[in-house]
Amino acid sequence: MVDPKAPMRPLAFERLPEAEMRARADALLAQQRRRRSVRHFSDAPIPLDVVRRCIEAAAQAPSGANKQPWTFCLVTDPVLKAEIRTAAEAEEAAFYGGRASATWLADLTPFGTTASKPFLTVAPALIVVFAQSKGPDDAQHYYVRESVGLATGALLAGLHGCGLATLTHTPSPMGFLASALGRPDTERAFLLIPVGYPAADCVVPDITRKPLSGVLVEYPPG
Repeated sequence: MVDPKAPMRPLAFERLPEAEMRARADALLAQQRRRRSVRHFSDAPIPLDVVRRCIEAAAQAPSGANKQPWTFCLVTDPVLKAEIRTAAEAEEAAFYGGRASATWLADLTPFGTTASKPFLTVAPALIVVFAQSKGPDDAQHYYVRESVGLATGALLAGLHGCGLATLTHTPSPMGFLASALGRPDTERAFLLIPVGYPAADCVVPDITRKPLSGVLVEYPPG
C-alpha cells in the first residue's frame, strides 16, 4: 500500500500508434546491431557535453528504493589516464601471466586481447563507473549491482546512439581505480569505459549474436 503522505504526481507518458512503435523498435534493433566493442580508438577530441548528457540520461535508470547507487567519473586528464593505464596493464599482465585459467585464455584467443591496453591513453575520455554500497550519509543501498548494471547499459546504448564508440573494460581487480580517483571506501569500481571515435583502421572480431529464438522463451509458446 502506498503511503498517503508520500509525494505522487501524474505519469508523463505518450502512447504511440502501433506503426510508430514498430518503426522505432526496428530502428533501435538496427542501431544496436551496429554497436561493437572498440579497442582501436582515434585520439580526436569528442564533444564532452554529449558525453555528460549521456551520463545524465543513464542516471535516470531505475534503482533499488531510488537510492541511485552510482558514481560516474569522467576522466580526460592525460596524466591521470596514463596512471590508470599503467595500473590496469599491471593487473592484466598478472591475469594473462597466470591468474586466468587455460579455458578462459582460450576463449579470449579469437579476440586478440593482450595485457597491453593502449586505448586507455589514446581514447580521449574514460568513464569509470562506481557502485556505492552506501550513501554519503551512510544510508543503506539496495540491489546495488543490479541498479548500476541497468544504468551502465543505458549509458552504453546512449553513447552508441549519439555516434560514439565504447569498450567495456574490466581489469581485475579494479581497486586501483578508487585509489587513482580518490573515491571513498563505500564505492567499488564497476566498469571502465573508454569513449571516443574509432580509429580509421579500426577492425573488430567477426562475431555473430544469438538469434531471437536463442534468447527468448514465450509463455504460452508463440
